[in-house]
Amino acid sequence: MKAIIGLGNPGREYEKTRHNIGFMVLDEIVSQWGDGKYTSKFQGAFAEARLGSDKVLLLKPQTYMNLSGQAVGALVNFYKIDLQDLLVIYDDLDLDLGRLRLRSRGSSGGHNGIKSIISQLGSDSFPRLKMGIGRPPAGRSAASYVLESFATADADSLEKMIDEACKATALWVAEGTTAAMNQFNGKS
Repeated sequence: MKAIIGLGNPGREYEKTRHNIGFMVLDEIVSQWGDGKYTSKFQGAFAEARLGSDKVLLLKPQTYMNLSGQAVGALVNFYKIDLQDLLVIYDDLDLDLGRLRLRSRGSSGGHNGIKSIISQLGSDSFPRLKMGIGRPPAGRSAASYVLESFATADADSLEKMIDEACKATALWVAEGTTAAMNQFNGKS
């Protein structure tokens, strides 16, 4: 059994923001692989889907970004999920818009959602899919930038990146982290 977590913030005011790219990808996955519906479970929006013969658990924590670990920890503990079978999808300021990077483990890189998950799980040994959102322009803080909506001019790049992330996630489910890294890292 695999679990895929998309990070973001709940609420309409955050729906289309850069920080919610994980939610956007998960919504597309739930639409493609499942029935498109979530239930409220594990302090989040929860769904189950099948990809081939694999059962996949999907979760969008509703705890706000900085407390994402609470929801992820609840899911992992309930299903006894091996951390190598957990994929977390989230925004990354250090990657240009449209770029993806899969990692099998690593530090939080300053991302508070990942920091919360590492703290809750007691480990940084879980795969993650970083979604490039680019750095804020000079003079703008990272905190305000991630809570802004994507620019209209970025719509095509955003759509392509979400599509590529869905493909990378499907490959991760089917063949594992290394196969997905080899095919998708560095692609834009």
